[in-house]
Amino acid sequence: MKDDTPIAVASRSFSRHPVLRAELQARYSNVRFNDDGLKLEGESLIQFARGCRKLIVGLERIDERILAALPELEVISKYGVGTDMLDKQAMIRHGVRLGWTGGINKRSVAELAIAFMIALLRQIPQGHLDVREGIWKNRKGRQLTGRTVGIIGCGHIGKDLTTLLRAFDCRILANDILDFPEFYARYQVEPVALEELLQRADIVTLHVPLNDSTRNLLNADRLALMRPDAILINTARGGIVDEAALKRMLQEGRLAGAAFDVFATEPPEDLELLRLPNFLATPHIGGSAEEAILAMGRAAIRGLDENRLPSDDYPPNN
Repeated sequence: MKDDTPIAVASRSFSRHPVLRAELQARYSNVRFNDDGLKLEGESLIQFARGCRKLIVGLERIDERILAALPELEVISKYGVGTDMLDKQAMIRHGVRLGWTGGINKRSVAELAIAFMIALLRQIPQGHLDVREGIWKNRKGRQLTGRTVGIIGCGHIGKDLTTLLRAFDCRILANDILDFPEFYARYQVEPVALEELLQRADIVTLHVPLNDSTRNLLNADRLALMRPDAILINTARGGIVDEAALKRMLQEGRLAGAAFDVFATEPPEDLELLRLPNFLATPHIGGSAEEAILAMGRAAIRGLDENRLPSDDYPPNN
C-alpha cells in the first residue's frame, strides 16, 4: 500500500524527470509536483508547499519565514548536496528534519572540472570562436598532463577529482580544514596552506561549501597570489570568489583564464566578465549529468524517510 503522506516537490528538475516522478509516485500517493516550472521562493514557495508534511527542494531557499508559515512541515529532503540555501538553525527550532546524502553527484562535478581544465589549457573556447568568425588560427595550448593542480576542499568531490587527475600524472596540492592523511598518502597528495597552494598551482579548483568561513575566500589579495599563467575553476558555489577582482585580473592579463559553473548571483549579471575571451561560463550544470540527476533524485526520495535534525556534524561542512 502506498504512503498517503502529502509530499511537495519544489525542484523543477526533479518535477520534470519522468523516471523520478514515477519512482516517487510508486511509494507515495499524494504528491504535488512543480509542473508549472516556476522558480519558487518566498510566498510562492509557501503557497506551493502549504499542507504538505514533506518537501523535496533543490536550490530553493528555506528560511525562518518559510518554516514559520508551514507548521505542518516535518521533513525537507535535499535534491543535490549543497545546503547553503537551508537555514539549518531555523530547521532545528521548528523541529524540521533533513534528508541529505553527501557525495551523490561527485563524479558529475569532478568530470566537469576536468573538462574546464582541458578547455582552458587548450584554449578551446577561443579557438571555437575563431573558427565561427572565419579565422583559422593555430592557438598553442598546454596539456593537463603533468600540471600542478591545487584542490581547495578535499571532501567527496575533491577526493574523486584527485583520483581522476592521477591518470594525467598531475601533482596534487590540497587545502582543507580537515586532514586526510591516509588518502593523501595513497594518492601522493601534498597538503599545504591556502596561500602556498595559490602561489604554486598551475590550476586552482574550488570544492568547498559556501558558509561564513568560505564566503569571499578568494578575495582580491588571495587572487593576486596566483601566477599569471594559472587558471581558476569554480564548480562549487558562487560567493567564494570576488568576481569583480577576478574580472580585473583576467582583463589585465594577471591570470590566464577562469571557468565558472556557479556565480554569486544566478543568472550572472556582469556581462563584461561573461564576454571575456579567457572566461568560460556554464549555467550551474555541475550535477546535471543524467546519471547524477537520477542518483540525486533517488537520494531525495530516500531522504523523505531517512532523515534527522540538522546538527553541527550533519550535514558536515566538507
